[in-house]
Amino acid sequence: MKKVIAYNRVEKPVLEELERIYDIRFFKNVDTKNDPEFLEHLSESEGIIGLELPVDAELLDNAPNLKIISNVSVGYNNLDLEEMTKRNIMATNTPGVLTDTVADAVFGILIATARRIPELDHFVKNGEWKTEAIENEHFGNNVHHKTLGIIGMGRIGKAIAQRGHFGFDMNILYHSRSRKHDAEERFAAEYRTLDGLLEESDFVCVITPLTPETEGLIGKREFKLMKKSAIFINGSRGNTVVEQDLIEALKDGEITAAGLDVFEKEPIDPDNPLLYMKNVVTTPHIGSSTHETELKMSELAAKNLKSGLNGEKPANLVNPETCKDKS
Repeated sequence: MKKVIAYNRVEKPVLEELERIYDIRFFKNVDTKNDPEFLEHLSESEGIIGLELPVDAELLDNAPNLKIISNVSVGYNNLDLEEMTKRNIMATNTPGVLTDTVADAVFGILIATARRIPELDHFVKNGEWKTEAIENEHFGNNVHHKTLGIIGMGRIGKAIAQRGHFGFDMNILYHSRSRKHDAEERFAAEYRTLDGLLEESDFVCVITPLTPETEGLIGKREFKLMKKSAIFINGSRGNTVVEQDLIEALKDGEITAAGLDVFEKEPIDPDNPLLYMKNVVTTPHIGSSTHETELKMSELAAKNLKSGLNGEKPANLVNPETCKDKS
């Protein structure tokens, strides 16, 4: 029976199914470089399935039998793809099944930030609502008919554009590595340079993957280009933004507010200034976190894992060089 490691998150029905096929061991947030039980199982495992396992050359040195790592996420910046490819180890992800769920979350955070919903929820619950009509100091900002700038027009970016265009009559601007003519036709989206998008948008939404090119993409210079009335939304990865520059931009009034589902360090430090700003909405990386979607992601990751361990080419392979001889 082939040995497999499950790490951090595999939904229970999927884990139980895999246990009938493989000798599988589940680990959660262990020290992957020093935990003896993890290292023992790793040395014999042919597959890994899970979330946010940091994979580098050192880990791979301890996994001589490894054939595939199946991420239960669309992102795979936790994987050293170059090192994995060099060793002919397949890497897979779970795109598609989480698109609408993440778009819902991002747009929900956008609305919550614009209308100051979390802040005013506390206002009511803390007994501060004393008069029938609230004062204008508690007013929020409209979402409808505003300009939404989307950085990264992939599947999720398009789903966000769809919600903004059809649901809120928003003008859609976008910036990506290439023109997306389908988005231009469906959502009347207009391509802009990054600087042009930042200067024109009422809402700036980052939804690009984390790559060497996008790390630190939004920093001091970019915040200065935004409107002072702009609201910044990050639903991608924390490191696409220089967090200290975001903090300074909010303190200095260079932008109005921010809605953040991701951070440079996760979990966020309890003394992070972002947690003490009323004009910042924070959520704990909830993009795909619904019961239905997490189950679909685990199911797809398991399907990828089984294909790889059966000597087949997985449907969601992100380093195809490892499967040139597989149909």
